[in-house]
Amino acid sequence: MRVAMFGYQTWGHRTLRALLDAGHEVVLVVTHPKSDHAYEKIWSDSVADLARQNGVPVIERNRPDNDVTAALKEAGPEIIVANNWRTWLPPEIFNLPPRGTLNVHDSLLPAYAGFSPLIWALINGEKEVGVTAHMMNDELDAGDIILQRSVEVGPRDTVTDLFHRTVDLIEPVVSEALAKLESGNYEPVPQDLSKASFFHKRSIEDSRIDWTWPAEDIDRLVRAQSDPYPNAFTTHKGQTIRITKASVSKGRYGGTPGRIFIPEGDGVVIVAGADARFGKNHGLVIEQVRLEDGTELAATEYFTKMGGYLGR
Repeated sequence: MRVAMFGYQTWGHRTLRALLDAGHEVVLVVTHPKSDHAYEKIWSDSVADLARQNGVPVIERNRPDNDVTAALKEAGPEIIVANNWRTWLPPEIFNLPPRGTLNVHDSLLPAYAGFSPLIWALINGEKEVGVTAHMMNDELDAGDIILQRSVEVGPRDTVTDLFHRTVDLIEPVVSEALAKLESGNYEPVPQDLSKASFFHKRSIEDSRIDWTWPAEDIDRLVRAQSDPYPNAFTTHKGQTIRITKASVSKGRYGGTPGRIFIPEGDGVVIVAGADARFGKNHGLVIEQVRLEDGTELAATEYFTKMGGYLGR
C-alpha cells in the first residue's frame, strides 16, 4: 500500500522499519524535531534519519500545519500509520487517506490512553502490558481495535524491561494489522469506553516519592523510573537523592512516613504509608542511591546514622 507515517523516537523508528521491510510504498514521513525534554531524549532512534536513508521525503514539525496537509494531499497515501506522534492530529489529516489512519499505541486500550502508558501501568501494578493497533477517530486513542498483543509483567520488572518487550511487538503488530486492512479480512473491535483511562505526560515532579504511599507502590515507582528514565527521587538534608534500587521490607515498621529507621538486609528501611502509625505496614528498603553529582552509593554507605526524615 501507499503509506504516509507520523511518528517519533524509537516507537516511530520501529514502525517505519516495519513498513519498509514489509514492502509498502512509504510516500511521506512526518516526525518531530529533536527535543530536550527528559522523556524525549531517551529511546530516541531517529525517524528522520531512517526515512532519508531510504529516500523517503521527511517533514519535521511539532504540529501539523498547512504545509503538512498540502504534502499529504500531493503524496496521495492510501493510509496513514501513526506511532508516538506527540500532538493532536486533526480530522482533516487522519481522515484524508481513503483507508483512514491506523494508530499504534503502547498500551492495552482502552486502558492507559494518552502518555507514558508503560510507566503508569507499572506504577499501578498491572499484570500485563502491550501494544494496540486501532483506527483513529475524533477521540484520542479511542478508535476501533484492529490488533492487540500483550506481554506479562514480572514481579521485579522495570519499565526498561517492559519497554524492550513491548517495542519488539511493534513491527509484527504493524505488519499484521496492515495485512488485515489490505485484505479486508478482519473484524474491528469497538473499544468499551466505560473502561477507558487517560494519562498525562510525565514530568520530573511525577518522580518525587510520596512517603505516605504504601511501600509496595513506592517500590513500583522506583522500578517504573529505572535508568535511563529520570529516577524516583526524594530529598535529604537539602540534597536530592535518586533511588535506583529498592524493595519492600520483610518486617513491619511503625511511626511517621519518611523516617529513616533501621538497617534490613542490604539496605535501610524508610517508614511508609499514610497509616504507618499503627505499625502494620512494610517499609521501603532503599538499597542504592545516586547523589546530585552522579555518585552511586549503597544505601548503607549513605545512611550511616539512623533517624531523621526524607522528603521534608
